[in-house]
Parts: sequence; structure tokens; C-alpha cells
Amino acid sequence: MRPSPVVSAIGTGALAFGMVLAAAPGALAAPGPLPQAPSPESEAVSMQEALERDLGLTPFEAEELLTAQDTASEVDEAAAEAAGDAYGGSVFDTESMELTVLVTDSTAVGAVEAAGAEAEVVSHGTEGLDAIVQDLNEADTEPGVVGWYPDVEGDTVVLEVLEGSGADVDALLADAGVDASAVEVTTTSEQPEMYANIIGGLAYTMGGRCSVGFPATNASGQPGFVTAGHCGTVGTRVSIGNGRGVFERSVFPGNDAAFVRGTSNFTLTNLVSRYNSGGYANVTGHSQAPIGSSVCRSGSTTGWHCGTIQARGQSVSYPQGTVYNMTRTSVCAEPGDSGGSFISGTQAQGVTSGGSGNCTWGGTTYYQEVTPMVNSWGVQLRTS
Repeated sequence: MRPSPVVSAIGTGALAFGMVLAAAPGALAAPGPLPQAPSPESEAVSMQEALERDLGLTPFEAEELLTAQDTASEVDEAAAEAAGDAYGGSVFDTESMELTVLVTDSTAVGAVEAAGAEAEVVSHGTEGLDAIVQDLNEADTEPGVVGWYPDVEGDTVVLEVLEGSGADVDALLADAGVDASAVEVTTTSEQPEMYANIIGGLAYTMGGRCSVGFPATNASGQPGFVTAGHCGTVGTRVSIGNGRGVFERSVFPGNDAAFVRGTSNFTLTNLVSRYNSGGYANVTGHSQAPIGSSVCRSGSTTGWHCGTIQARGQSVSYPQGTVYNMTRTSVCAEPGDSGGSFISGTQAQGVTSGGSGNCTWGGTTYYQEVTPMVNSWGVQLRTS
């Protein structure tokens, strides 16, 4: 499968300009004691059980879904290669459990179907939609427009506007040079905001509180972890238990990625805490799951929750700045969950950036893909 377009964005910012400073969003310490990770002896809730709980599935349905997703991931890689330059994206349907590979040339349909996937011809595909998103990224910000993202399945770019904001969408499209027929405008009552009080896997503090994304080493082999860039600027000091660290890399806005290097008492694992569900999830790699796949998130405020991947390439206008190439999910989250781990099966997906809603009535949460940090910065996730 082709890599996420965020790779070039982080690569440009981090490699061309060195260590890019992140704007501090004014994170505040979360009230009350920090939640603790479960002990290995805790009664564990598997990913299958979490999917049963959060997606309303029976045990058989959850097991069937996980098996179908594993198969679809293998088929997806082969089908994307078969499609070649005509590859336009992939969508997995959790209800039908079918994988559809989109192509921009009808002559590629046969090759995709021979690889075992359904094929559908579209006009734009991921590259065309990403180009439209990039045009919008470069236009002047329009108050009331809270985000835009490529809807691969619908072959359109969705533009989200706050209800009653009076946002001039026509002016934004004209400034971006984007054809209105390629855009679907939707209204929302939710203003995305940063989850400034964060953790991810385990809690760490740096004046506020954030989440460990995934334990990792930097290009020099030094221990640390990846997390959200808005949690701190380069040089920000970090405490986690009796360990200490420092932000070595940080990008925000634009992207929302960071690497914290341990300076004392860092012992790395390949585990993600399931918090309220008990036990740990193992990380064995960072292969990107297809859109539509189930995904679970770990965070210190709300614990372990699951949902589905809805879109990639989302641009989000936070009050603190716009970030690009986020992945949009239906997983709930709250302040204090930022920086935390997103995982599908045993594959690391990304770190929590922000969103809207909460874990009482739902909402939308975005994550920064983790693979670009691996590719651009030379970090290696701990996978054993």
C-alpha cells in the first residue's frame, strides 16, 4: 500500500528545517491523581472484547471482524500493487467485511479483482483528493470552517462548517481555486480543541499532563517515546514516574508529532495500556490499517476505547493552529488523552492529537500517523 501523504509533510518540516519548535498550547495539569497502568495480573480485556463493548458486537461478530480485517490487510497490499498508478485508495466495510479498492482507470479493475478485492472506478482517488486538500491548506483561513478531509469512499473532499457561523465557503473555494463540485459542505456543532492535558499509554508531565504514544528509540538508539507535538517545544523537560526525559523533536502546528528522549530511568516495552479494560496490548509493527478498520485508543483520562478509521488526510483548524494530514476516527477521547496510542490489532497507527465530543456522548478524534515519524526521524518503535 502507498504510504500516507503525511510522510512528506513531516519530512519537509523536520528534515529541511531541523528541529521545528512546537507552539505551547497552555496545557494544564489534570485535576486529581494520575490514573495508573494496570498490573500484568489485572483481568485483561482483549481487543475482541473491547470491540464487543464499543461497537456493540457479539463475540462471534468481533472475532469474525478481526479475522476479516487481517485478511483484508493482506489482500489490500496485493491489490494496491496490482492497481499501480491507478490506485485510488482502499475502504474496508466493517458490516459487510468487504474490502473495496478504488481505481482511477477502468483498465485496472481486472488486476484488482484478480488480487481478491472488489474494485470501483472513481474520478479523483487519493492523489486527486489530496491535491484538493492541499489547495485548501494553502488558502486563507475562513472563520467558521473547522476542518476538511478527503472522503475516499465518496470521492469528494468534505468541508466542515460550524452551524450559524456564516462562514463564506464560496470565498474559501475561490481563494483555493477548488471546484465546488469536488467538495461536500457539512455543518457541525462541534469545535475541535486540543486535548492539552495528555498521556498515551502512561501519563507524563511537563507542566501539564500528556500521554505516551509508543516507546521508541531515536536514530542514535537512545530510548524515548513518540507523542503529540503540541504537548511541548524542543527542550521541554518531562517526568514519568521516576524517569526523566526531554522533547528532542517537536512539530506543531502543521503536523502534531514529537519524540521525547529519555535522560534517566527509561525502560522500554512494546506494550500499550488498556487501563480500565485491564492488561496490555502488544505492538508488533506499524503497518497502516485500511480506512474503515477498527482501531483502539489508550489515554490517561478515559482509558481504552475503540471505534473505526473514517478518513485520512484530514486538515483540522484548531484555535492554536491548523494541522494537516490527520487521521479521523469515531473513537471518543477527552482532555488528558492527547499524545496517546492508537492501535489496530497489533499494529501501531498514531498518536492522539485532538477532537470534539467526549466519552459520554461520543465525538470525533484525530491522530497523527506514526509511520512518518519513523521514516522522517529514524525513530524505531519497540516491537518486542
